[in-house]
Amino acid sequence: MLTAAQAQTQNRQTEAVRAPVMLANSYHPGVDLAAYWVSEKYDGLRAYWDGERLWTRGGESIHAPAWFVAGWPAVPLDGELWAGRGRFAEAVSTARTQQPDDAAWSNMRFMVFDLPAHGGTFDDRLPVLRQTIAALNKQWVQAVPQEKVKSHAELQQRLHVIVQAGGEGLMLHRGASLYRAERNDDLLKLKLHDDAEAKVLAHLPGKGKHAGRLGALLVQTPDGIRFRLGSGFTDAQREAPPPIGSWVTYRYRGFNDSGIPRFATFLRVRKDVYPMDIDISNSDAEDIHSALR
Repeated sequence: MLTAAQAQTQNRQTEAVRAPVMLANSYHPGVDLAAYWVSEKYDGLRAYWDGERLWTRGGESIHAPAWFVAGWPAVPLDGELWAGRGRFAEAVSTARTQQPDDAAWSNMRFMVFDLPAHGGTFDDRLPVLRQTIAALNKQWVQAVPQEKVKSHAELQQRLHVIVQAGGEGLMLHRGASLYRAERNDDLLKLKLHDDAEAKVLAHLPGKGKHAGRLGALLVQTPDGIRFRLGSGFTDAQREAPPPIGSWVTYRYRGFNDSGIPRFATFLRVRKDVYPMDIDISNSDAEDIHSALR
């Protein structure tokens, strides 16, 4: 018989399959820019409309007001709930509230960038997406503008303009790609600084001025690389650190020879991904014990 915690985890995993979203790799040299569409990377909360309800990427139901989703098409839409440049925290807070606040939601926009169930290539999906959103005729639901660039220099110039205006970066979407719920080079992200995600395995105690509170997080990347993440935290975050099992986003500059990110700095907790129960194996325990020494 399942415990309450196991049942909760199972329910979350069941819901998670409702958000089969396409994931991005980082932009890298050698990309054939002629094959891609380019758009702004919106700093909001990834959201998936399944034709009836809104879900986060992690499978959590989003309780949007009825007026916000009224009349939306009975087909899946993939996009970003966005409150504007530099307002990531506001977007996340609004989207995660169980009792929707109409005033807060009035500042939100659903920036739609794909039609997951269409079946054609992105080149085929794009005009249908534009027509679908135009027919919906809701000012808070917008089709993400997609454009072509001719060179790496033009791409970098566009990135500079977006970042200077307070944006997060750019996305590149291969025109010939089908919608696949996996991470690959069909979708690329380009930012001034690389960032990635890792799961929190342990809280490592601080020393000196940080004695008695968090010194660093022991984290693990999706590829299984474990490292200490010790900078970028506010005093409040050191007093109440991200919970074990949660996912965090960090910024870094390249990798050392062992694959560990260089100059890794904490950015924020990924609040659209559920904290997962962690079953600490013997090897995990040894790594954590070693990190604590």
